[in-house]
Amino acid sequence: MNDFKNCTRLTTNLDGKEFILETGRMANQADGAVWVQCGDTVVLVTAVAQALDREVSFLPLTVNYQEMSYAAGQIPGNYFRREIGRPSDRETLVSRVIDRPIRPMFPKKFPMEIQVIATVLSSDPDNDPDVLALTGASAALHVSRIPFAGPIAGIRVGCINGEFVLNPSYKDLAESTLNLVMAASRDAVVMVEAGATFVPESLIAKALEWGQQQIIPLLDLQDQLRESVGKPKLVPKQNVIDPELSSLVRGLALDKLEAALRIPEKAARKEAQKGVHQEVLQGLVERCVDIQLMGSQINEILEALEKEVMRARIHRENVRLDGRNLTTVRPIDIQVGLLPRTHGSALFTRGETKALAVATMGSIRDEQRLDTLGGESTKRFMLHYNFPPYCVGEARMLRGPSRREIGHGQLAERALTPVLPQPEDYPFTLRIVSEVMESNGSSSMATVCGASLALMDAGVPITEAVAGIAMGLIKEGDDYLVLTDILGAEDHLGDMDFKVAGTVAGITAIQMDIKIGGIPTNVLSRALDQARDARLHILEQMNAVMDKPREELSPYAPQLSVVHINPEKIREVIGPGGKTVKAITAATGASVDIDDSGKISIFAPTKEALNMAVDMVTFYNQVPEIGKDYTGRVKKIIEFGAVVEILPGVEGLVHVSQLDTARVEQVADVVQLGQELKVKVIEVEPSGRVRLSRKAVIMEERGEEFDMASAVRPSGPRRDSGRDRDRGRNDRQRR
Repeated sequence: MNDFKNCTRLTTNLDGKEFILETGRMANQADGAVWVQCGDTVVLVTAVAQALDREVSFLPLTVNYQEMSYAAGQIPGNYFRREIGRPSDRETLVSRVIDRPIRPMFPKKFPMEIQVIATVLSSDPDNDPDVLALTGASAALHVSRIPFAGPIAGIRVGCINGEFVLNPSYKDLAESTLNLVMAASRDAVVMVEAGATFVPESLIAKALEWGQQQIIPLLDLQDQLRESVGKPKLVPKQNVIDPELSSLVRGLALDKLEAALRIPEKAARKEAQKGVHQEVLQGLVERCVDIQLMGSQINEILEALEKEVMRARIHRENVRLDGRNLTTVRPIDIQVGLLPRTHGSALFTRGETKALAVATMGSIRDEQRLDTLGGESTKRFMLHYNFPPYCVGEARMLRGPSRREIGHGQLAERALTPVLPQPEDYPFTLRIVSEVMESNGSSSMATVCGASLALMDAGVPITEAVAGIAMGLIKEGDDYLVLTDILGAEDHLGDMDFKVAGTVAGITAIQMDIKIGGIPTNVLSRALDQARDARLHILEQMNAVMDKPREELSPYAPQLSVVHINPEKIREVIGPGGKTVKAITAATGASVDIDDSGKISIFAPTKEALNMAVDMVTFYNQVPEIGKDYTGRVKKIIEFGAVVEILPGVEGLVHVSQLDTARVEQVADVVQLGQELKVKVIEVEPSGRVRLSRKAVIMEERGEEFDMASAVRPSGPRRDSGRDRDRGRNDRQRR
């Protein structure tokens, strides 16, 4: 520990790297502020609690993660040249990664607004700031006055050549089959977010167990920091429920709630629950209870009673709200190709959850441009998830995508990325939009299934289908009951939402949220195995409808052709100031994407336009053929002939002896600069020099035979007779 100028700095060794927690240097008016550093990456995390002027029925927690361009020595690339107000998708996703594990650690209905802000101050290429921010959030809360059941810590786990790697660098992640971010306490895992390349369930379970052990030094460091500078914790006022009111509400509601919660359909069940609430309120009024004054307590008692009834039935009977057992997947219905003008579409239904996935294909120019701390980059696959209010029977304002929508879209995108064709083989830009039509549990996993089918319907050659399933948990004492394919109410009243997506070969993405202090790794292992059985069942249903991509693209999708030309010809295809390629685009409607290697990807709206665009592009890559006639333009006149451009960028010499069948004294007597001239290629030298003949064309048009072999002679001044040399000498003497 180093103390200087009221600054406390603690360090630990994390897999050979120095990990630093420091407080007291900055943001000292916050309730908690911690500088987190590993390598040259620095994140400042602050936590502030502020009294509310109103009563709320939720935890008023806000988490913001922000990446400052200066952290990587950059100036923002937008018009304003500053970090704009709206967070990027990356910042939103990291904010969620921090929010999800810390939220269950606060007292329920804490009567203060809590704000956690993580600011990236410095960033290097080897240490991702996201997991530093997660640990920093716990540390800032741990040393503050804010009640927090921590500490927890976050790390990233990679897997290279079968070996786990702690906090791998960006370069290492490119070789890793696993990219797993986890948060854990000493006793249990509290959050998991991962992308993978077809890894088995057993490897995920081992990674979680291994990762939890690696977190211990970070937890020890936070405890040391609190012992040194921790503030006394606030003691939240306990919301004491009136026992008489609780008994009264219970007596009025219990039997009716048990009956209502046995209704399998969501809408009918909700109506029945509302009816029970109204009857309870009416009964309380008849018993002279002031429901205006006691309204919040009544609602809290009823919600707790609903949770108790649902969980008790599952624990006692192994029967869930819709009558299923613990492992059954709801009935599945699938339709593909239902939208006539889109490139690909699929409607995936599982129980009362329904997602319409629509696939759109574009050219390379449609790639998303990203401005990140690592510099500018592009993204060729995008999955956007929309959760409109009608899907849950609500009416509310339509706004931009919420954090939840961005997070669910990213999860589904991560699940599908491993099965996509490589960009060098399939240069299309791909976009999926999932419109959630109905929701009663795990619309994000329905999105994964629907998106996989929509890609196949569009003819995108994905390697195999991807499916996803959401697992739940009911913890009663020491018993852990894992639920397959959870409903919305089971998510709300249960203890876990564990989403697992993958193929027959293995897992491609997982995400776990919990509402309790943590879950033992052996329970997570059981949930993974149970999820695999459900995933294979769903994949079987999907493959029965469509087991491989369509062989042809939709007629409304862009038509693609990839041609390769000589890199030296690229400038001819582009033309001065892009004139040529713009003309091709204007004439055909095609998008022409040119790589420096000479690879040209042509995307056109129709096959006819594609063929036309290909012809126009390859015209500039033609190679002169011996014996073939060309119509060219005279580019230069010299003493011993004319230089004619027969193809774009390809010029040849018509020697004076090959300009006409008759003898030519002066080249300018036969041809003029800029004149069109029909010529035949009579020789292409190894160096690339081309020899042409107008004489051959004239003779063939007359029906005369032209001897090409005798016509081939070295370029340069005529040296075919002493008479010519004498004439030339006499001419020079006269001059």
